[in-house]
Amino acid sequence: MGDTLGGWLQVLALVAALALSFRPLGDYVAACLTGSRHLRAERVVYRAAGVDPASDQTWPTYVRSVLAFSLVSMVFLYAFLRLQNHLVLSLGMPPVPAALAFDTAASFVTNTNWQAYAGEKTMGHLVQMAGLAVQNFVSAAVGIAVLVSLIRGFAYERTDRIGNFWVDLTRIVLRVLLPVAFVFAIVLVADGVIQNLHGVRTVATVAGQTQGITGGPVASQEAIKQLGTNGGGFYNANSAHPFENPTAFTNLVEIYLMLVIAVSLPRTFGTMIGDRRQGYAILAVMALLWTVSVAVVTANELHEVSSTAGHAAGGMTEGKEQRLGVWASALFAVATTLTSCGATDSAHDSYTPGGGGLLIFNMMLGEIAPGGTGSGLYGMLVLAVVTVFVAGLMVGRTPEYLGKKLGGREIKFASLYILTTPVIALTGAGLAMALPGERAAMTNSGPHGFSEVLYAFTSAANNNGSAFAGLQSDTVWYNTVLGLVMLLGRFLPIVFVVALGGSLASQRRLPVTAGTLPTHGVQFVGLLTGVVLIVVGLTYFPALALGPLAEGLR
Repeated sequence: MGDTLGGWLQVLALVAALALSFRPLGDYVAACLTGSRHLRAERVVYRAAGVDPASDQTWPTYVRSVLAFSLVSMVFLYAFLRLQNHLVLSLGMPPVPAALAFDTAASFVTNTNWQAYAGEKTMGHLVQMAGLAVQNFVSAAVGIAVLVSLIRGFAYERTDRIGNFWVDLTRIVLRVLLPVAFVFAIVLVADGVIQNLHGVRTVATVAGQTQGITGGPVASQEAIKQLGTNGGGFYNANSAHPFENPTAFTNLVEIYLMLVIAVSLPRTFGTMIGDRRQGYAILAVMALLWTVSVAVVTANELHEVSSTAGHAAGGMTEGKEQRLGVWASALFAVATTLTSCGATDSAHDSYTPGGGGLLIFNMMLGEIAPGGTGSGLYGMLVLAVVTVFVAGLMVGRTPEYLGKKLGGREIKFASLYILTTPVIALTGAGLAMALPGERAAMTNSGPHGFSEVLYAFTSAANNNGSAFAGLQSDTVWYNTVLGLVMLLGRFLPIVFVVALGGSLASQRRLPVTAGTLPTHGVQFVGLLTGVVLIVVGLTYFPALALGPLAEGLR
């Protein structure tokens, strides 16, 4: 009874905190991205980079800016990892092997933060701070910038301009991510997350043995890790490690940070297009999917029939931290797979077939409820475009969304966006299962082993970063292929989203007529939810049938 009450209180406290943040944070982000005034620090950045902040860009230029910035970031981080033994605060760590350095650089630049290494045994403090944590800020900012370019496509008319990427990136980092991460880093330190520059300290254990424990600047990285839906842990155990997540309170704070920006961005969207009802409709779909996922995963972990001792103790406790329990672990798992975060406080490999299968399905939906920072909402808006198009076909009208006509060009961009990620994920998983050497990396055989591989490629293609924890992925093949999957899964969809924004911005706004489909009511919420589940979710059904569904039926 106590666990159930505590679990409900955690869920209610989280929902209340997000509700209180929705309006002020959403309006603040909109004000940051629409204002004409530049802060002094921003002007310094523009001068150093040679950027004219008054010059807006066409969509091809915006895309090239995104790709160029990301390429430079990746090269810099790769070099950082390969040369870390020559840097200060390296803690004596050797250079990161080439394939692993490529995988890690691709992972952090794409906001995936997949980790095929143990952080405390692989990275020195300077690489963690100036390499990984910096990418946590800028990769998250790239996602929001891309979203803003699409929103401007709906808000602008008869123009070939969709904003300035460099201005968007700078404002998001300096005005949104840095101040919020700073405040919550202090909150985390106050409740026990460590923040120091210690090396390995030898301590005595309760069993009378000794153990080496690495310190480090953890709280500062933990805050942006969650806020930017990055997920890369300072330690191998990620948010299950007591130095990263010591109490039930910090666990709830970290879940809140994963969700708060993505939940608030629909308010930003509604404000920027001048119709906040549209943002509420999108938020309603996100909330519906999130609520169902939390309920189903929690129920599976609490009530799944099992012969394990963990179930007899009150739920499927295998792979879950006892200081957190089943409710908090399930809530964290749903948050991290419905966003593009990938942080974990429990081993998803140990979840029940129903619970673990739904975690995979959450990522397969495109992580849109509420999704990653920026990427969740632009994914949902693309699906909204498809929903309006399908509804238009049903009634024989030319589809319009927010006053913009959806023709063949716009639908091609939306279709390519939807199809790209499944093709990448399923092709990678198929290759891994077809090669005997790569199948040998599975810890388990049968459907569960296939689920490990499917989870890995779904996580990489959707830029999530979490893992089932049963796949030995630190090999040259997996590091190389997963790195390529992460890059393609991030930047191909970005190209299609920005192109869609540019196409919409060039149109004139059409007036609302009696035949215009209302896109702010219950009907549209139901239609959009159906499109999400049918068009996106069923794409993966055959793969799910071979993995978690087959395991659950055994």
